[in-house]
Amino acid sequence: MPMILRRSDQKPSPGGTVLFEGGAHGAPVSLFLIDTAKGEGPGLHRHPYPEMWVIHEGAARFMIGDDEHIAEPGDLVLVEAGVWHGFKSVGDVRLKATCIHANGCVVQEFKADLQD
Repeated sequence: MPMILRRSDQKPSPGGTVLFEGGAHGAPVSLFLIDTAKGEGPGLHRHPYPEMWVIHEGAARFMIGDDEHIAEPGDLVLVEAGVWHGFKSVGDVRLKATCIHANGCVVQEFKADLQD
């Protein structure tokens, strides 16, 4: 059955990011609608499935494995399953991006969790 999740029904985090977990709606994908300020973003983490970003506005510094990359509007970023990665918003424009998880729910392990 078709569904439209209206913007007014999407509840952003205090930082402005919205999480949609598709499994609760019969979809095999999940996503984050990212809207974050300079210096914000998740630390190193990994997933048991691939993850992809579409950069709409602003820029992000990605750490993927041992490599650092800058992604800008129009760029697509893909990280394979099991690879440590993280990103931070850089520049003076808020980072607006769509982060797609190839899974019906978000499953992630943060590197800091392994050090406890």
